[in-house]
Amino acid sequence: MDRRQFLRKGFIYSTLGSLYASTIGKIPLFASRSTTSLSGNYDLVAVRGGEPLELYRRAMDEMGGMGVFVKPGQTVVIKPNSSWDTPPERAANTNPEVVGAIVRDCLEAGASRVLAFDNTCDNWERSYENSGVADAVRSAGGQMLHAHLERYYTEVSIQGASRLSSAKVFERLINSDVFINVPVLKHHGSTTVTIAMKNLMGVVWDRGYWHRNDLHQCIADFCLYRKPDLNIVDAYLVMTQNGPRGTSEADLSRMRSILISPDIVAVDAAGALMLGHQPEDIGHIRIASEMNIGKMDLDSLNIRRVAL
Repeated sequence: MDRRQFLRKGFIYSTLGSLYASTIGKIPLFASRSTTSLSGNYDLVAVRGGEPLELYRRAMDEMGGMGVFVKPGQTVVIKPNSSWDTPPERAANTNPEVVGAIVRDCLEAGASRVLAFDNTCDNWERSYENSGVADAVRSAGGQMLHAHLERYYTEVSIQGASRLSSAKVFERLINSDVFINVPVLKHHGSTTVTIAMKNLMGVVWDRGYWHRNDLHQCIADFCLYRKPDLNIVDAYLVMTQNGPRGTSEADLSRMRSILISPDIVAVDAAGALMLGHQPEDIGHIRIASEMNIGKMDLDSLNIRRVAL
């Protein structure tokens, strides 16, 4: 990177960062005081103001550690966003350092195997490698699984669904003991935001059906099949426009935050607020709340808010 590019990038991030800082006090997620509770007894943890690994480690400590979710001998499947053939600094994919730390924590908690995968949008080999996610998973002792062939998926029924009554789901996920969902917070041209619920589109074979048959309802319906045991939302470098792939680093804001919750609706509601949207204005969040998949009303939750 030459000096002109460096100065331009610094201006973009500082400008967007200042905008975020000026509005964050208006967002209920961070404006309210923390609810007093014992560590590990929170519905949602939100940490801001640090670097990616610092944010993750503090948030997991507040949630009680990975041992709350992963027990010795269990098989863990992690679903990061590694769908795009872009480098980490473009923030189209989950921060690889965070994904690697999650793999290590699962193994330290006693997991027998830690597997990760994504049914990518761009070429799967290039997306896995250029996102940095595959290398991070392998370096941490996990296995990055191929997910690019239909034979890796098994048809399942989704009881209670309105539109998505069945789907072909990645078979290794079906057979896992623990499912950890690790999206990156982003703008999305079709759904306004893409966070935890929409990240699950990468665990099925036919995403096109969702787009053709009421996308927001299908996103909510799929959560009836299997909700993640834990959702960890990377909100450090956030794509605020031109998502989900982005066009350049001008689309990004350095929000330096992370959200963790076992409630997929709550964590999406919190992420929507960070992007300046009311949760009820996002179709799949509102629908999932109405279906009692999780809680959209953050005021009803026990939330730990930490500013580093």
